[in-house]
Amino acid sequence: MNLTGETRCECGATRPLPSGAITLGIYEKAMCDPVDWDSFFASVASAGFSFVDLSIDESPERRARLHWPAPERRMVRDAAARAGVAIGGLCLSVHRAVGPGSADPRVREEARRIYTEAITLARDLGAPIVQVAGYYAYYEEPHADQRRYYVEALAEAAQTASLAGVLLGIENVDGTDVTSISQGMEIVREIGSPWLHMYPDIGNIAEQELDTTSELAAGEGHMLAIHIKDVRPGEPRRVPLGEGTADFPAAFAELRRQRWSGRMMIEMWNDNAPDSDVVSARARATVAGWLTEAGLPINPHPSHRETT
Repeated sequence: MNLTGETRCECGATRPLPSGAITLGIYEKAMCDPVDWDSFFASVASAGFSFVDLSIDESPERRARLHWPAPERRMVRDAAARAGVAIGGLCLSVHRAVGPGSADPRVREEARRIYTEAITLARDLGAPIVQVAGYYAYYEEPHADQRRYYVEALAEAAQTASLAGVLLGIENVDGTDVTSISQGMEIVREIGSPWLHMYPDIGNIAEQELDTTSELAAGEGHMLAIHIKDVRPGEPRRVPLGEGTADFPAAFAELRRQRWSGRMMIEMWNDNAPDSDVVSARARATVAGWLTEAGLPINPHPSHRETT
């Protein structure tokens, strides 16, 4: 495949390449915590984002979302629809605390339940992806079986996801477990489910001091969506865009080579600052400018599109 707008088949004829564009979204924690869901999704839309990824993290408040009753799930989904914002996915970072690769069988069983609960929640919210963290057992000492336990739990989760019609995307993480797209792809191939692929984090590639181009090339054809954040070695969070070591020019050049299109989520933590929506909108403008310079088209927010 080339970048000239056409492909060549074995007979020598050419045909147009499919068009595609990038849709920009934001991480929930970049915005102020929801006081009510209508105003939260309205702020996401007003900042120019087409989707938001919600968090299921280690905090009791966000972990409790796994047990939302049906009326609350409908209410959140409907509020997003009223604002014209998609719920792009769920970031399932609670597995830092409840490791699928834990040495404790009770913890592993709880981790499996969390996979099932998150997949069901995503289905009910209309979220197409559950981002699964590449942590085996983050707070435990490493042990010989942790990767095997992690893969076994994730393979079972992929079967559950297939029944719910929800995709799972492995995030390459900080730390010492699935720290690269290459490692994540080993697990994707090992499990061999069409419901399991990658949700790469460009920042975490740089935080691990890996080569951005070769890592993104390793995930070609299997990247459901992409995280954008800046980092420094040893600082995987809260580094302002453009002030860290993430190699965005190399990343966007490789995505252009792949003709990648899909959802790109800006991952930030603005810690409930009063100007969180302004900071997030500014980050969107920055990333949009970089993408345009790289020759990657961007889908506008639905409210900004012309109607006929």
